[in-house]
Amino acid sequence: MEANKYLDDITEIKNIMNRSSRFISLSGMSGVLAGIYALIGAALAYIRLKTFSSANYDGFSGRSSALWGTDLIQDLILIALVVVVLAAVTGFLMTLNKSKKSGEKIWDATSKRLVANFLIPLIAGGIFCLVLIQYGAVGLVAPATLVFYGLACVNASKYTMGDVRYMGLAFVIIGLISTQFIGYGLYFWALGFGVFHIIYGAMMYFKYDRK
Repeated sequence: MEANKYLDDITEIKNIMNRSSRFISLSGMSGVLAGIYALIGAALAYIRLKTFSSANYDGFSGRSSALWGTDLIQDLILIALVVVVLAAVTGFLMTLNKSKKSGEKIWDATSKRLVANFLIPLIAGGIFCLVLIQYGAVGLVAPATLVFYGLACVNASKYTMGDVRYMGLAFVIIGLISTQFIGYGLYFWALGFGVFHIIYGAMMYFKYDRK
């Protein structure tokens, strides 16, 4: 009995230390929904690209500069922004709800470090993608978004669940692979932001949220 009590005390101490150093209220279901939003966005982008004249667009590589002289790019950016906003709002609301249930503060020193470490690679990647567009290397934009998002997840994972690190590594790998298949960037983007988010979100939901 005494030994069991000590083990329980040690477990409780570990849990307290874990809560103080890691933000554990991220919602797995928000990841699933983010993946669904991404797949819908990719489908809309595919439809929009298919309606664009094949004379101005080489498959899905985006190698023609004529692509960026049309309103197509505005439509694609709008689709991407809608997906990002929906995912961000959903993630915030579901994380807020989970943090209230667990009694964890949603905005403390740990969550601030989490956000900062996530945004640094993400912002750097966004600027880099703009530079790629500036120099006409449009086909590398999709791989770059996957790689930098993956790096952002890896960088932030030390302040939240360890599963986020593995998801980030998966994004980096798929992004690097997609550099060798430039004409299929949209498909890799859908695989990463859509399918991977759904898979890892579901894993985290069943692992943490259903306890």
